[in-house]
Amino acid sequence: MPATPSDTQIGFVGLGIMGAPMALNLMKAGYKLKVYNRSDRPRVQEVVDAGADRVDTPALAAVGSDVIITIVTDTPDVENVILGEDGVIHSAASGSTVIDMSTISPRVTQQIAEQLSEKGTRMLDAPVSGGDVGAVNGTLSIMVGGKQEAFDHCLPVFEAMGKNVNLIGDHGAGQTTKACNQIAVAGANLAMAEALMLAAASNLDVQKVLDAISGGAAGSWQMSNLGPRIVKGDFAPGFMVRLQQKDLKLVLQAANDVKLAVPAVSLAHQYFNIVERMGLEDEGTQALIKAYEAQAGCEARASS
Repeated sequence: MPATPSDTQIGFVGLGIMGAPMALNLMKAGYKLKVYNRSDRPRVQEVVDAGADRVDTPALAAVGSDVIITIVTDTPDVENVILGEDGVIHSAASGSTVIDMSTISPRVTQQIAEQLSEKGTRMLDAPVSGGDVGAVNGTLSIMVGGKQEAFDHCLPVFEAMGKNVNLIGDHGAGQTTKACNQIAVAGANLAMAEALMLAAASNLDVQKVLDAISGGAAGSWQMSNLGPRIVKGDFAPGFMVRLQQKDLKLVLQAANDVKLAVPAVSLAHQYFNIVERMGLEDEGTQALIKAYEAQAGCEARASS
């Protein structure tokens, strides 16, 4: 049976830049939420004000919940909120489904799924792409790994948060697909930065160049969404540099596991190292261009 709003309670763990708007979209669709976040932030209160019941531990978020969603920062965080002392595993009901929407190690995902299965709890790994804009608008791409039955059950939940929802394969397949996604994202970000920097270093109007190339074969999500932020000098995070670096390390690990060379990812990782060394790890990934700007001695901004 599909997990419809009328008969499904959701436990939701992690109300960050992505998690908070995703939780709000679930409530807009009619789902009842029990939420947990380890810190107090304005966005947490926004979710509570919208009608969510806030609880003190991930385990309490799982009590009575048919579906439990986790979206936290890194692999150890997921292990803690699911398997830790106050983790979901201790109170999730047999037959319930844990959906981890974080971006973490595929190997650890498979291990968590196995431990949940021993308790009679299903798991889907379902990392997302689309940034804060996609989270707010409910247009995320969701890459899912797990069993068909669990996916079919949770499809209405996914559709409340995203528009492009695909079951890729068994446990870990969603995380490996997200690694593939991050390879393409990193390459597109590098290409955009280099294109805009060549325009700036050549004394062209960067805004006009962006307008000219973004609608043709050079167009990309990065060009359309991050390019305008760069030329306006807007480096507020939709996705932070430090989180991108975490993802790129996962990509490099996954590629190493299958003995695959990924030089574009390695180059992006090194350039983001420069950005982090500049103290900009909490800026958005469009701040990659600042590494190029430091080298070129000019900025890729719109003409005043």
